Amino acid sequence: MAIRKLLLPLQTTTTAAAALSTALIAARMWHAHLAVLHVAATRGHDADLRALFDRFVADNAIEVAPAAPDAELPTASFRAAPGREAETVAYEARLADLTVVPHPASGEDVSSSDALHAVLFESGQPVLIAPRTAPRGIGTRICLGWNGSAESASAVLAALPWLERAEAVRILWSEEYQRRGPMAPELEDYLAAHEIAADQMMFRSINNVVGAGLLAAAGEFGADLLVMGAYSHSRLRQLILGGVTRHVLEHAAIPLMMHR
Repeated sequence: MAIRKLLLPLQTTTTAAAALSTALIAARMWHAHLAVLHVAATRGHDADLRALFDRFVADNAIEVAPAAPDAELPTASFRAAPGREAETVAYEARLADLTVVPHPASGEDVSSSDALHAVLFESGQPVLIAPRTAPRGIGTRICLGWNGSAESASAVLAALPWLERAEAVRILWSEEYQRRGPMAPELEDYLAAHEIAADQMMFRSINNVVGAGLLAAAGEFGADLLVMGAYSHSRLRQLILGGVTRHVLEHAAIPLMMHR
């Protein structure tokens, strides 16, 4: 299925530039509409973001127009809406093919990202987390963080359109990461049924941190997109004890596609 609508919720200008650039790469790949959304409890707080958006579309020659079927070029729009960020973003994300979320600003706790968790827990749709620095490209070399869970299976399904376009795909798995469910060879067979060639590699944790091993393996592959399920363990457990999802969110330097 082609991606036709991207949602990009923005709250501050701190990380907006990298998120806009990341979203534009995806919009150009899919000839999609990029819907930028700013949610605030009261109106009148969107002037800086609107100015940033206006400069961005002008600099990149993007037409500000509604979504159109069979478009050959990406379009964009900006909307400010009153309300609670998490609730509004979750509602809007339910009718977006993919939501792009900015990486938290340096020094912020990534676990507090309302938009990210609203999409993951309340929309039923995938989320693309932009890195702190805009990437050069997305989806040429894709790694799948696989552990056999329902969350990782949902992530693979959401990523199928990207996997079909990729030049190389690698399944990353680890005995420490695996849950009860299908193993990496079974995923490789599943992808082959979709005419997607993939290889697989076992990775090991680094200093007993599974997420660090996963990111290192993706780096060795030269991945420009890491796809994985989010929060196979509860979010509360990961907030208290840490976990693979949290580590990857905090430390990844490449775009992440997550689903749960």
